[in-house]
Amino acid sequence: MATTTGTGMRPDPLAPEASATDDGALLALLWLASPALPLGGFSYSEGLEAAVEAGLVRDEASAAAWLQAQLRLAPARADLAVTAAALAAWRQADWSALRELDGWVRRTRESAELRLQTEQQGHAVVQWLGSLAPELHPAPPPAAVPQDLRQPTYPVAYAWALASLTPPALPVARALLAAGFAWCEAMAQAAIKAVPLGQAAGQRLLARLRAALPALVAQAATLPAAQRQSFTPMLAILSARHETQYSRLFRS
Repeated sequence: MATTTGTGMRPDPLAPEASATDDGALLALLWLASPALPLGGFSYSEGLEAAVEAGLVRDEASAAAWLQAQLRLAPARADLAVTAAALAAWRQADWSALRELDGWVRRTRESAELRLQTEQQGHAVVQWLGSLAPELHPAPPPAAVPQDLRQPTYPVAYAWALASLTPPALPVARALLAAGFAWCEAMAQAAIKAVPLGQAAGQRLLARLRAALPALVAQAATLPAAQRQSFTPMLAILSARHETQYSRLFRS
């Protein structure tokens, strides 16, 4: 079925040809945002557990304030912005840009735990991509990727997964929503365990993070390289303290 405009006929946006592509992209994003993805995200709290130990996070309200600030100051200005730039670089096989982005991520991890996390999760993404059926192998395939880029950090590896499983026409902001929501859900689950919170409180916390995400994703999608930054001194201090914390549930 088609609709008529002043200039003639245009395709119905719900026609099978259009919806098949849109549905495929949506399913890929849901897949990449799923907590069932074997990336080990449940093992990391990204400093939240140390914030609980220090008394900075005590309940639902303080957990929401902490994580909303962390989302705004860390992922939105750093990892999500890197993922946006790396997605374009993977699609263009721009190895020089990918090396710069991957090196930037490694240089800006402010503790041993945070660097190890991004390396381990990046490795998990690459392993997962390699485990897919032949028709779903990553594009570009590992054999076509320079040796020094075959084990990238998490934001760069996640962009590789996005480039592999989503169509080139997918808006960058849509792609980043999957990465951002995966972070929000992982942190909400970490708060449930570490604070601890009940499941209902965890869902309210996730709702607050979700509400803040679209605007931050829009910012990250177009953030110039010169404005990309990873400067969270309190988080760095807490992460370093967590390395020797006596009792821990999480690896970061």
